Amino acid sequence: MASEEELFANIDALLEEEPQLPPPAERARLREAAGITQARLAVALKTSTQTVKNYENGRSEPKPPRLEAYQRLLKGWAAKYPAHGAPAAPVAAPQPVAPETFTGPAAPKASDPRTLSTGPAAEAADMTTDQSTPQHPARPSTSSRRPAAKKAAKPAVDPRFPHGPLAVLDGDGSAYGVGGIVLDCPATTIPELVEWTLRESGLGAAKLNRYGKDSDPLIVLTAAAAVKLGLPERLEGHEQRRSLRLPEDHPVVKQVAKAKWQLTQRGFGPWARIYRKAQGRERQCVQLAILSWDALDERSWPGVSEMEPADIARVLGVYATRVITPRGSTAVSGLELMTALRPPTKAVQDPETGNWVSGHNPGSLGTEPMDPAPPEATPEHPVVVNSGWTGGFLNEEAYQWVRSVDTLTDEECTLPFAVGLDLNTAFLAAAARLVVGLSAPDHFHAPRFNPKIPGSWLVDLSHIELDPRLPSPFTPDGTRPTGPAWYQTHTVAYAQELGHDVHPIEAYLRRETGAYLDPWHDRLKTAYVDTLADLGVTRDLDDRAFLAAMEQHKQNDPALAAVLSAIKATVKGGVGKLRERPQGKSYKDGETWPALQRPTWRPDIRAAVISKARVNMHRKLNNMVKMTGLYPLAVLSDCVVYPSPGESPLDFLPYAASGKPQPGGFRLGPTPGLAKLEGVQSMLWAVDLMEKGLNPARHIKGGDAVLDEGE
Repeated sequence: MASEEELFANIDALLEEEPQLPPPAERARLREAAGITQARLAVALKTSTQTVKNYENGRSEPKPPRLEAYQRLLKGWAAKYPAHGAPAAPVAAPQPVAPETFTGPAAPKASDPRTLSTGPAAEAADMTTDQSTPQHPARPSTSSRRPAAKKAAKPAVDPRFPHGPLAVLDGDGSAYGVGGIVLDCPATTIPELVEWTLRESGLGAAKLNRYGKDSDPLIVLTAAAAVKLGLPERLEGHEQRRSLRLPEDHPVVKQVAKAKWQLTQRGFGPWARIYRKAQGRERQCVQLAILSWDALDERSWPGVSEMEPADIARVLGVYATRVITPRGSTAVSGLELMTALRPPTKAVQDPETGNWVSGHNPGSLGTEPMDPAPPEATPEHPVVVNSGWTGGFLNEEAYQWVRSVDTLTDEECTLPFAVGLDLNTAFLAAAARLVVGLSAPDHFHAPRFNPKIPGSWLVDLSHIELDPRLPSPFTPDGTRPTGPAWYQTHTVAYAQELGHDVHPIEAYLRRETGAYLDPWHDRLKTAYVDTLADLGVTRDLDDRAFLAAMEQHKQNDPALAAVLSAIKATVKGGVGKLRERPQGKSYKDGETWPALQRPTWRPDIRAAVISKARVNMHRKLNNMVKMTGLYPLAVLSDCVVYPSPGESPLDFLPYAASGKPQPGGFRLGPTPGLAKLEGVQSMLWAVDLMEKGLNPARHIKGGDAVLDEGE
């Protein structure tokens, strides 16, 4: 029998052991339940996003003192968000109701302003700074136009912005904010509206990165509000809608100038920014969006312009909380989100003077635009025109391929259905852990290929023999290359993966690299998955339940369905904006255009995303052949059409004997990169389109725009 001393020694040994953490999957669940991205958690733990990912997939474990901090965080989250079926932590007793004479929401109080959260999930911090009530406080909605309360994302609370990031102003002076609040806005002119927004509204949003800037408040104007403020109800003209602006001599433009406010170079259009130069650290800027001027594109925001003001506020509020406060089209917002999450500068201390000055933020794209390598540019770019470049260009675009009818077998032709599978936000999935160049390109002759270096390579891949029943992974139209051509690193690396030697002739490579898009990917992925979950499409569904949920998710809540559409458009539009082409009939080749002045005009990063997405698609197509013997009929961007014995993808997707999906091929699910059912048509219909040279995937998807560069 053990002695007391031995027992106490054993107990002391247990007490001295390192603290135990929950399993990796539980760590990820707790973080997602708290609404915290991996990137933000990495900042809190003072480590890298990849390290946090390793913690959550079991590849590595934290070491002291990070171990104790991580365990403390997980314990706190576990108390707030117990696993399904576990008892929740006791909830504090409700506070007494405020007197009826106070009509605004109580602002949180704090003893230490350093506790102010600067991220998208401010509920994770205890923010408690004194905040005075605006002169025009919020009032509960009593209008018959208010809809019944519906489930939506709870916006982050910031004592400086007690009323959320935005409001929708109607003609009666009611400004509908997030969470059902309604503010009284007395403004009758645009300058008065700007002053009220900055001084009294309590609108705005905290920065998404410690080195970034707070989001400017957004005021969305209904048609009635626009007319009340002196604006025309419609903005008419022969130009494209997005390029229409009020003339310089319009009374409202004169009012703005007289009040010593300024408009950006884009003028007073559907998305107008009105500002004064910042005073110290305080920005003075308001974003306006005019609904009746088509500020919310129907393709990205289906049905939103026709909603009631309170519902519009709900849709935009969820988007602002989960993504970013809109600053233009979803494409513009996608680009702005990249910069908001990777600010170009941060405060650094001058070693000579000791003063804090603005310096480069590592991992960002900096403050200055960068010329691309000639093959990465567009034919009209000054780098190409001024140098007389004739060496060809990168052609890294999404798939648009249809299989030759001659390769169809009799067995395939007798299958009764053609089923479309659409990968969820395939380009967002491609952005995960994507290493891109951060410095200017350097030119190399006859370099040795290195798959870890991002850049553009001139290689001859025309000798590679591939199955004609699959598209070539090297060209967007799926045809075999005919000679040397420029390819992004991922495309060349895939040729190596397929077992072929590659010998680059020349290359433009970047020495400084980084996963620039990682926080962008993490935030948009979380927004997409959370919004789908709110619509009833969750990760725990089996494949049949997933397909059933996807069939009706848009009907469950049209407002959240519109948010989901906007998130998807933000991904494609943001990637497309990285290579925005010149607009306007007066443009001449060789001239610069406004987009070139942005550090985010980076066609090489766009090419990297598309190359990786196309390679990922081909890898899945290849694996499907190995597992099922099935070949696709057509591929358009992120949609692939297969012949099928039944009208469901369950009839042909590969499953193991256990009933679980086989890894490597197409799998169903709500996560970016996994597939969903896009459409069902007859096989004869698909073959008929193919015989006419048409792509069945395009007709199933309805002709979606792919990576629009011009929004």
